[in-house]
Amino acid sequence: MTHFASAFRIFCILIPTVFITSRTTGAERPNMVVILCDDLGYGDLECYGHPTIKTPNLNRLAESGIRFTDCYSAAPVCSPSRVGLLTGRSPNRAGVYDWIPSAGKPVANKRHLVHMQRHEKTIAHHLREAGYATCQVGKWHCNSAFNHPSQPQPGDFGFDHWFATQNNAAPSHADPDNFVRNGKPAGPMKGFSCQIVASEAIEWLENQDQRSPFFLFVAFHEPHEPVASPSAMVESYRPKSTTEDEAQYFANVENMDHAVGRITTALEKLKLDQNTLIFFTSDNGPETLNRYRSANRSYGQPGPLRGMKLHTTEAGFRVTGILNWKNQLPKQLIGSTNPTPISSLDLLPTFCELASIETPSERALDGTNIRSILQGGNLDRKRPLLWAYYNAINEARVAMRHHQWKVLARLDGGSVKKLTNITEESLPLIRDAELTDIEIYDLNSDIAEQKNLAEARPDLKRKLRELLTEEYRNLVNGSFVW
Repeated sequence: MTHFASAFRIFCILIPTVFITSRTTGAERPNMVVILCDDLGYGDLECYGHPTIKTPNLNRLAESGIRFTDCYSAAPVCSPSRVGLLTGRSPNRAGVYDWIPSAGKPVANKRHLVHMQRHEKTIAHHLREAGYATCQVGKWHCNSAFNHPSQPQPGDFGFDHWFATQNNAAPSHADPDNFVRNGKPAGPMKGFSCQIVASEAIEWLENQDQRSPFFLFVAFHEPHEPVASPSAMVESYRPKSTTEDEAQYFANVENMDHAVGRITTALEKLKLDQNTLIFFTSDNGPETLNRYRSANRSYGQPGPLRGMKLHTTEAGFRVTGILNWKNQLPKQLIGSTNPTPISSLDLLPTFCELASIETPSERALDGTNIRSILQGGNLDRKRPLLWAYYNAINEARVAMRHHQWKVLARLDGGSVKKLTNITEESLPLIRDAELTDIEIYDLNSDIAEQKNLAEARPDLKRKLRELLTEEYRNLVNGSFVW
């Protein structure tokens, strides 16, 4: 090879690197922090109307940021919700249809195989490629074979550092022993899960090169069962609670709020808060009290919404949503309440935009870039929000939010039984089913979904049913089948 050919080859190799660096460096790129709760009800925060629970740190984030009233998770249950948030895609596309149990003996519906597959690209993937430092702390729940080479782990999805559990903190939030740090079991730990997670996040922040932006994903276990809370906090709620278990739940939410406060205080002390976007939300709605044996402390509240976790009515996936971006939001947005429907699916395209990354085009995204909202404008969502949750407690397995309209539908009149996974054998049941028993609610005037307008508005019903059917068929055709 000649000297010229060798030099030309090196030049060709370096061109992409130079291009990427030129696009992604600069102090204007924000740090990004996503804080995700587990089973937090829409009505569980003080700033969302809870009459008893004190959440001063989240109140402050809302008072100096934006509180979204119509924020949605990607699913009404944990695992698919997390996969949707991380990928910006309906979790059905990734083949994650329900919560993921730990891998065990093979089962007929292949649920033991379910995981977020290696080819999925996450927020962390895209940001790390753009020069961001990345970290995940807390609950993972995106695979069945946690910390096992048979399936990809958090580190395979773009996280430089990870400190996680497969599902819940065990044996409870108090003194958990099932955390894994970068592939190595961390062993028994003292304290409460949210504080342990916050401490890990803070230590990671303290060791960052402040010349590089970062993405921090904090996934608290609270207030999912098994609930355990600091005794002093529990004591403060006993006079205001009907039972000891309710006092434990109230204290659990406040303890989580305290952990949020520790993280925001650390950002301030490290002078990392000046251009850090913080988004706080939940993976789904609140658990139903005593739905299963150890759900005796599930006192989460849906507020004015209908249903609970695992429902396709509003309380299943309408969740809290607080966005704070110090020194970057227009003055008129500070302390504002925004009724625009947004989704956790929107985080990936929005973060890519803010980090000057080209939004990926090789894979279908279901989220929308919401940067216009952060600049004081309106959001032009091209396609409605859609959920197909085949294990819903209520009969409507398919739901859609389009402008102010909420649409619910059964599959073949409710004859399709509950499904926790979709395989080649069960695919025809959902693919060929007709969407029936259409319900329509105007959420602008009927947040509780009490007045079904389907029969009174036949023209509206026809239009929304056509849209729902089209979107549902597109989703099923693009879903992964095990």
